[in-house]
Amino acid sequence: MKENNQAKSLRPRLRPRREFVNSGPAGSEARERLFSLRKTIEHHRYLYHVENKSEISPEALDALKHELVLIEKAYPGLITPDSPSQRVAGAPLKGFKKVKHTVAQWSFNDAFDAEEMREFDTRVKNMLARQAPPLASLPRAGLGEKASVTYVAELKIDGLKVVLTYEKGILVNAATRGDGIIGEDVTTNVKMIESIPLSLTEKVSGVFEGEVWMAKSTLVRLNKEEIKAGREPYANPRNLAAGTMRQLDPGMVKARTLNSFIYDITAFDGDIPDTQIEELKLLKKLGFKVNGHFTECKNIEEVVAYWQKWQKRAPKEDYWIDGVVVKVNEREYQDALGYTGKAPRFGIAFKFPAEQVTTVLEDIVLQVGRTGVVTPVAHLRPVSVAGSVVSRATLHNEDEITRLDVRIGDTVILQKSGDVIPDIMAVVKEMRTGKEKKFVFPKSIEDSDGISSPILRIPGQAAHRCVNKNMFSQKRRKFYYFVSKKCFNIDGCGPKVIDALLDAELISNFDDIFTLTLGDVLALPRFAELSAKNLIEAIDNARTITLGKFLTSLSIEHVGEETAHDVALAFGSMEKIRKATFDDFNNIYGVGEVVAHSLSNWFADPHHSALLGRLLSEIKIINPERKVAKGKLAGKTFVLTGTMTSMSRDEAKDKIRALGGEIAESVSSKTSYVVAGENPGSKYEKAQKLGVPILTELEFLKIVE
Repeated sequence: MKENNQAKSLRPRLRPRREFVNSGPAGSEARERLFSLRKTIEHHRYLYHVENKSEISPEALDALKHELVLIEKAYPGLITPDSPSQRVAGAPLKGFKKVKHTVAQWSFNDAFDAEEMREFDTRVKNMLARQAPPLASLPRAGLGEKASVTYVAELKIDGLKVVLTYEKGILVNAATRGDGIIGEDVTTNVKMIESIPLSLTEKVSGVFEGEVWMAKSTLVRLNKEEIKAGREPYANPRNLAAGTMRQLDPGMVKARTLNSFIYDITAFDGDIPDTQIEELKLLKKLGFKVNGHFTECKNIEEVVAYWQKWQKRAPKEDYWIDGVVVKVNEREYQDALGYTGKAPRFGIAFKFPAEQVTTVLEDIVLQVGRTGVVTPVAHLRPVSVAGSVVSRATLHNEDEITRLDVRIGDTVILQKSGDVIPDIMAVVKEMRTGKEKKFVFPKSIEDSDGISSPILRIPGQAAHRCVNKNMFSQKRRKFYYFVSKKCFNIDGCGPKVIDALLDAELISNFDDIFTLTLGDVLALPRFAELSAKNLIEAIDNARTITLGKFLTSLSIEHVGEETAHDVALAFGSMEKIRKATFDDFNNIYGVGEVVAHSLSNWFADPHHSALLGRLLSEIKIINPERKVAKGKLAGKTFVLTGTMTSMSRDEAKDKIRALGGEIAESVSSKTSYVVAGENPGSKYEKAQKLGVPILTELEFLKIVE
């Protein structure tokens, strides 16, 4: 009986409303109790979720929260956005709104070994030494006037980046990184994360960046529940954290117990500290959870030592760590170094070595691409690498198979880094038993429908190609491309629908798509009347297309989007293109002899001519307007390479054309500029060899904005 009385005394009770009614409409006693509860709850929230300490039991804290909810229910006028009660999940969201970042979100360049970090250190010091006039407080040291800098090394948490905006100390918005310019509003979900404060300890305004992550132990708990329910377990905490943040039900976010680390101030209405170390301390002072394993390094060798230490220690932490983020410590130096088109010059991500595993190569299967190129694909014994199960890896071509000396039945070393396609790095030849089989490229290939075609190695290349360009597997890929966004953009007509139409023999040529009837589609499996009507409507809506996109849709060998655009602009109509000769095509800027032969041969083929006739009777082509090039980029030709962070490549092309510039697919001595985004390819190297000016994304933006 005594125990029951004690239990009751611990349970806070809400006093009758009449006892709260005093001087104000809500009652001063209620207001005082409410503010006291909020302050107490926030104190224990911070201790538990940020400091990993606890002074009271979780049950006692829940009781305090419950009392707060009851008071606010009785006095709705006392509810504020920073109240702990606002972490209670409400009704599911209908969707995520887009939000424009007040400060562009950058990503770091990567380094993978100590030598690359030493090169980074040299770049930083050389750039600082070249500052003119010299920075007032810039220490100088040694021959070459290289600057003496210190670094801060922080753990790189593998989670989901979040951007938090506070006004006068109150959380008003939380967004994903998105493309760096536009993110998704996830404020409601972020409020479910206890380690992210709804109000700061000071009434400051600013934008703060951090990482949302899920503990490994939480993943284990959730997977036990999934397995018990007969469902597939989740692959890794990073993917589950990202997927959870995109849940439309905030209750799901709360139940999955996400966590956070905040590491950067990108905008602030106060004084930002002079060093990165002090900035991290300020973040903690404001109430954020900051990873405590950061350290100041006097030189780059201390950075390397820290990286080496954490390679061994990382698996012991309860969160995923995939490297170390290294930043110049001095704020003045950071400002002087600035940014490239995609990344800060004062920081770099020092990645841990890519994860490698071993598995057995069970078979090598040839895959026919859209243009007929044959690629050998390794079928592997399924294995988990870098958090995901892998059962396929490309072997690229015959030369790669020879170089690796890989055989069917071999034990191979598989490497996967981040989202990069896995690669077979080497063969563990000591594991061979003598039963392994060498792979020899066949002289022909047969597709799933029994149609056979000879395959030949392309002269001067490592690739093979089918001689028969009408193989069914290749035809499928051509149809996928024909209906894609780059071409006719038929909504709802993806690969599965194309497969169903081909398998039912409802289509065999491109023009067949435009002759489909509602009855045809209704005969397909899993098609109800509404979905069939939607497909027919989408096909009808796609009957109008620009000349450039139409040329792209035909899958003419060597003719990509830019070449198709150039040809369309040069001739102005399909009638003129059909009459063009090899010389006519060859005279177009950006179209060389190989492409000119491909175009002239394609249009001279009587089968293609008949296809065009049927297509043109079903669709309407919009011819390009011939305009005299005007604008500051008139007469300039650009080649784009790599991934742009501030806009899509199509948006960049539109900006160039709007200013009178032209786009080319390949680099030549006539190219005016090459715009290099993230991970530029061979075009970047060719531009360097030819001496063509190369623009970073930031430099490009200054020209076109």
